[in-house]
Amino acid sequence: MHLDHVTFAAGPQGLAETTAELSERLGTPFLDGGIHPRFGTRNMILPLANHQYMEIVEVLEHPAAEKAAFGKAVRARSELGGGWLCWSIAVDDITPVERMIGRHSVPGNRHRPDGFNLEWRQIGTSSMAADPQLPQVMQWLIDPAEHPSQMAPTDIELVALEIAGSPQRVSDWLDEGAISALEQIEVRWVAPNALPGITVAEFATPGGTIRI
Repeated sequence: MHLDHVTFAAGPQGLAETTAELSERLGTPFLDGGIHPRFGTRNMILPLANHQYMEIVEVLEHPAAEKAAFGKAVRARSELGGGWLCWSIAVDDITPVERMIGRHSVPGNRHRPDGFNLEWRQIGTSSMAADPQLPQVMQWLIDPAEHPSQMAPTDIELVALEIAGSPQRVSDWLDEGAISALEQIEVRWVAPNALPGITVAEFATPGGTIRI
């Protein structure tokens, strides 16, 4: 298991303004990621070191957004003002995770602006929506060279997360592999004041450490 990406939901000002604000804070532009037709969302991408990336997502006025768990989760977080939505783990084979969680993964895809269709399978979105300290899990079905972290050179690294919740809760849901996926960064587990989930992400940038 490998920490693949972290997801930030756009605020009520929309994707463009949310992206502009975070780009200014991090000192680098985000890239247009494209549309998730199955989920009714679209995103902007920031490639990170260590084969990771950050995405900012926005829900679209699209029928899929009313049905897909991810689209509904993005809408709910945006309506609360936006902010960190979830963290996602990548695995080489999602079948053991399906057995562990007790349900099947679902297909996902995103059409990049250059026409390339990114494809994967994912599981855990409904659980994440109910308890945002829990990660999504995905298996990429693409050449690693097409991974979003490879869209552009980067000198920005995710170095720490503060997560409101309990590592034991995550381990009970997905076993110790989920916690070991976070070992390359510093993780501070804090008691939730309101919603569980990511409260702060820290990035090492050429201008210093940035907390978002």
